[in-house]
Amino acid sequence: MHSSHPKVMIVDDDPMHLEIYALLMKQAGYDTIPVLVRFSGTEIPPNLPLGLALLDYRLNSAKTSPEYAQEIRAVYPQVPILVLSDLWSLPTDIAPFVSGFVRKGEPAKLLETVSRYFVVPSRVQASGDKAALE
Repeated sequence: MHSSHPKVMIVDDDPMHLEIYALLMKQAGYDTIPVLVRFSGTEIPPNLPLGLALLDYRLNSAKTSPEYAQEIRAVYPQVPILVLSDLWSLPTDIAPFVSGFVRKGEPAKLLETVSRYFVVPSRVQASGDKAALE
């Protein structure tokens, strides 16, 4: 487990999708915080050790995903936000508020993208790699 790492917040209106993405993240060693979006809205929990937010694009909610992205950005200004969608590319209305986009149904690509934000610094300096291996 990457317990020393910040957590991945998953924001979705479908409980099954929350469960699937939480399981995928947990199997990869990440702790997750699921946030179920209701039609009437939901609160983005503050003061969490977040390292990344995954946000579903198509939400059955009075608030739009760009509004949720702005809210996440306001509460966690330094946290990268990745949009999950079955669309082929990042929608332009949310693009200014997020860090990236991954198509749903591509778990390997999602894990690869998430791992870029959770790189563990090596104890060995790049210049010392060869010496450390000898």
